Amino acid sequence: MPEAPDIVIAGGGPVGLTLARALAQAGVAVRVVRAPGTAADRPIALSHASRLLLERLGAWRGLNATPIKSIHVSQRGGFGHTVMHHDDYGLPALGYVAAYSDLVPALADALAPEPLSGAVNGWEHQGDRIAVSVSSESGMHILSARLLVVAEGALPADNAQSAPAARGPASSDARPVSPVMRRDYGQSAVVATVKTEAAPDGRAWERFTAHGPLALLPFGDRYALVWSARPDEAASLAALPTAAFLARLADAFGRRLGAFLDAGARSVFPLELSVREPAPGARVLAVGNAAQTLHPVAGQGLNLGLRDAWELAELARAETPASLGTAQFVTRYLRRRRLDRRGSINATDLFARVFASNDPVARCARGFGLLALDILPPARAFLARRMMFGARALP
Repeated sequence: MPEAPDIVIAGGGPVGLTLARALAQAGVAVRVVRAPGTAADRPIALSHASRLLLERLGAWRGLNATPIKSIHVSQRGGFGHTVMHHDDYGLPALGYVAAYSDLVPALADALAPEPLSGAVNGWEHQGDRIAVSVSSESGMHILSARLLVVAEGALPADNAQSAPAARGPASSDARPVSPVMRRDYGQSAVVATVKTEAAPDGRAWERFTAHGPLALLPFGDRYALVWSARPDEAASLAALPTAAFLARLADAFGRRLGAFLDAGARSVFPLELSVREPAPGARVLAVGNAAQTLHPVAGQGLNLGLRDAWELAELARAETPASLGTAQFVTRYLRRRRLDRRGSINATDLFARVFASNDPVARCARGFGLLALDILPPARAFLARRMMFGARALP
């Protein structure tokens, strides 16, 4: 007999594990399928709303996270800047920076049953359930669930017409998945940790340079760097000797933090917008980066994914087990997430296109925009709260 949880989650990263913990708290039987191996460690930015969510799940206590007390936004070689302070909004911090390697174990702690190490490679609709095929080192497993949630990587339903496991008898509420929307920003991000002469004091820096957006986030006694540039330039920057890389970084950022003293290992990844919309009734949903991959310019990607997971679990809490995965359930979820997802996706896309341009007109527009934010506290507060909480704040 196949294992029969209510919901199968494909993805054992922060979004998939957040969803699993929230569903377990709601009394929903869940099984996580996690890809074997260890994911690359990296600093991740968490909004204040994400902290509240993790606190509710019991995963925040003991997490070593560096608070972001303020954010300074400016552009290199142009006028205009603005600063957002946590105390302007009565919050302990605007956000936090934590290590991926710390957050994942905190979320996985006490999760039962333990995640299954393997990969989802297809499914077949069987009446009011979906049979999910999982390949692992121990062989093939079949999980019979009411709903499959893909929380990271490619959405298997993208290949539903060609995957053998997806061509079985379809239930009446099984529909194809809408096309994938993508936008290539023509940029890649160089990611590293760097040490500066001035120790981090809780301030994050967003600097718009001739190469592209450059962010420095406080991370322990160092900064987490995300530096966007053209793909060939990003690869060239990452390959430079450390001293030459630090000199280029100082030239792009300026001297506000004194000298750049050291840089850790550098990695490069392409930047694009990718949005997937599973059609109602497919018994397959995407959350997190399986549903949307965003430019890192506003730090919204992971935080939007965590809100996806939270609202899906809240909806499941209010439903009967038999309704999970039905066309009506999927429609309700997509309706609840529409405003927040569209708002975050559109805002990030706008920032990525306007703030990444080095056109003189764009630089001038950026300057006036930053100036307006600085002299209009209500506008600055609106932007700050949208970045922290999304279009819909947690209740």
